[in-house]
Amino acid sequence: MKAGANATARKRTGPQTLPDVTLSEDGEVRFLHLGTEWIQGTMLIDSPFAIELDYVQRMMAWLLFVEPDSVPKRRALQLGLGSAALTKFCFKTLRMDTTAIEINPQVLAACRGWFKLPADGPRLRVLLADAEQEIRKPVHTGQYDALQVDLYDHEAAAPVLDSPDFYADCRSVLSDEGIMTVNLFGRDASYERSLQSICAAFGEDAVWAFKPTREGNTIVLAQRTADRPTRMALLARAEAVQSRWQLPAVKWLRIFKPVS
Repeated sequence: MKAGANATARKRTGPQTLPDVTLSEDGEVRFLHLGTEWIQGTMLIDSPFAIELDYVQRMMAWLLFVEPDSVPKRRALQLGLGSAALTKFCFKTLRMDTTAIEINPQVLAACRGWFKLPADGPRLRVLLADAEQEIRKPVHTGQYDALQVDLYDHEAAAPVLDSPDFYADCRSVLSDEGIMTVNLFGRDASYERSLQSICAAFGEDAVWAFKPTREGNTIVLAQRTADRPTRMALLARAEAVQSRWQLPAVKWLRIFKPVS
């Protein structure tokens, strides 16, 4: 929920100043901020392992392309921890081996202290690192079936990493059946440039996109290996996803399609 932001990719130069983390609540929902009013993540206080925001739920659309029974045997990677909604869902609800990469130690501390993120263990780890550098390490190559990219700074003004080279590095960490989902701003003039960067790395026939949410967030999905299931096959899978994990997957099919 980073509406009104400009999705122009920016080059990071010089040492980074990491913002302070702040919290707020409205009684039912707890919000994570990075020193501004922009919401960087949420948690339903009474359902801490559910995903509350529409666009974050849509980051799980890779489930439409895999056999539901295979999900607990797969591996997930998040770039950007946020309020740990995706990390908790993959680890706790989907029972996946889950890794997250987060650059700001305050974000990790907030997630552990205020957003119910479990401690690291055999199936869960959070790496404090720069995602751009970390995913280039050979240990990650070809290791993940689901990659979820939501990298914004404290101004929520642009994806911090958004180049063709970065998306090529993202593709390199995926297994043959692996899928990336990424949060962009579909109403911004630079959305097409971001989409072209993803298509350059993955191929146009491997890329799908949602319509923007009310706030403007657009989730783009890219497959390591292009696959075009029929609408009937997608509907059957969406019904299974909705039944098993209470995600609004059937509704997704009305607002989700290949980009070419």
